Formats: sequence, structure tokens, C-alpha cells
Amino acid sequence: MKANVNDWALRIYSSWFDQLKVHKVSGGPARGSIAAALLILDKLQTDFNLDLDSYKTKKGQSQIAGLSASAIAGVLRKYGEKRPFLKEGGRTNRGVAGDMGRMLKAIAEMKLDELTESKRNLVLQQLQLFLIQKINAFHNRQVLKVPYNPYLSTWEFIHGILKKAGESGKEGQVAQYLVGAKLQLRYPDISIENYSYSTADEQLKRKGDFQINDTIFHITVSPMQAVYDKCRSNVDEGFRVYLLVPDRALQYARSNPDMYSLSGKVFIGSIESFVGQNVEELSIFSRSKIVSGLRELLEIYNQRVAAAETDKSLLITIPPNMTQ
Repeated sequence: MKANVNDWALRIYSSWFDQLKVHKVSGGPARGSIAAALLILDKLQTDFNLDLDSYKTKKGQSQIAGLSASAIAGVLRKYGEKRPFLKEGGRTNRGVAGDMGRMLKAIAEMKLDELTESKRNLVLQQLQLFLIQKINAFHNRQVLKVPYNPYLSTWEFIHGILKKAGESGKEGQVAQYLVGAKLQLRYPDISIENYSYSTADEQLKRKGDFQINDTIFHITVSPMQAVYDKCRSNVDEGFRVYLLVPDRALQYARSNPDMYSLSGKVFIGSIESFVGQNVEELSIFSRSKIVSGLRELLEIYNQRVAAAETDKSLLITIPPNMTQ
């Protein structure tokens, strides 16, 4: 056993962590794997069992037993972390079991079985703390920052937000929350539904991303066949339909052959115009009021993101010159 077991164990554990597959959107390891690791490290402190099969569910051998949002929240609370990390607990991540198998092999390499239970648990807690620090970094990642120039149009500001979000692969999420915030700003007395971006319409039996009275709103940054099929279905059922896309995709969406047969029945517009013009109108086209209108839009946007998402990098920093 090494003289400084904590340093030795952390080096091995850090090496395992660095080899985890990086999520293409978040830029970090899958949250399901981190959550499962926290849970297994917790269980190891009462039963030091390094057999992966003992942690798998009986029905789904690719899943970790007991892995849930509430279980992870309980582990996080032990370390003073009260912010939600997962909603689904990572149960649908098929790579979790493989990651946990490699983690248990790394822990076996540490030879912690040679330590007393109390000393071994101190090392395991140190490994948990390592993961907690990664989670803290996840929560504290830089949020979206877009400069505001009051002499440019609101269209340009909204366009800048979408462009910035696109750099990190989050244009779709941001677009949906911007439209939701716009609708809430415009209709404060109407409850505008607010669901996580990853929640499929079919799960909630929704007709689209939003519905106000007999009008359905679809928001997409990459118009594909599926959204055109939904528009057609909405029209056939007697709904009015709005299809909102980024300005860069507007011509493509309008020229799609499926839209020809729906000509005049589906409004196709840009997200920039739909959101920006509304702020202009509510502000009675006054520059000073437009600033406060955009600030209120971003405040509502952030409230909606905070209520529905665990990924806080979707939040938008309100520019300093909007608060002066």
C-alpha cells in the first residue's frame, strides 16, 4: 500500500474519470455515470463488494439498481450540495454499467481491502468528494453571455442569443425557452406550459411545443420531416399552426414541398422576428422601454429554464447595460 493512500487512490480514480465518454452537448461526462458512481461509492461504505453484477437490476442488466434522482439527491445532501443534478437519474444511459465496471476495477487496483473499514471509508468519501467537485463545476459553468447594443434592433439581439447558443449545441433548447418566455411576457394571465426540452411531445400527449387556445406552436432550429408531419396533423384536426425557425432556416422551411399543400394554413416565421417584434410592440417602440422589455424577457426566460432544466448553462446573463 502506498504511503499516501488518498493521493494514490485519487490518481487512479482521476484516470478512470478522464476516460469517461464526453457528452457532445454538455461537454462533460454523462451525468448518469457520475450519479451511478456516487451511488456505488455510497454502497461500498457499508458493503465493500467490487462485483458489478451485484449492482445491476435484475430486469435490465445495463441498469444500476437503486439509481434515481431522489437517491442521488440524498448522497449530494451529505456534502452540502442541494442543487438538483439529475431528473431521470441516468437510468436510460446504456453506457453506465460499462463505466461502473471500469470504476470498480480501478477501485480494486487501489487495494482498499487492505485497510481497516474506517480508513477505507475515508478514501471512498474522498472519491465521492472528487465527483462532488465535478458536479459543482457543472453547476457553475459559465452561462450564456451576449452583449446588448441599444442602437441595434431587438431582432439582432435575439439573433445573437441563438448564434451564441449554437456554438455550444444548445440553440434548440434556447429557442424553445425564448418563445415560451415571449408568450408568457405577452400573455401574463395565461398559463404557458413549461417542460424540459428533452421531454417528447408524445410523452405528454402534446400537439406541439406550446398551445394557446386553438393555436399550436412548433419551434425547431432544424426543420425536418417530423415537424412537417406534425403541422399537417394539427391542420387536419382543425388547429391553427405556427412553425417558428431561426432566420437562417426560414427560406428552407418555406420551400419544403410539404408546405405547398398547406399554403396559407401554417404560419412560418423566424424566431428572431416573433420574439423581437413582440418586445418592440409591448414597449410602444420606445428605446428606453425596449431595454426594460428585453430585460423582463430574459428574467422570465431564466425563471423558466431554472424551473425545468438541471443544465444551468442554458441561463442567460442579463447584460450590465440593461440593468443600469
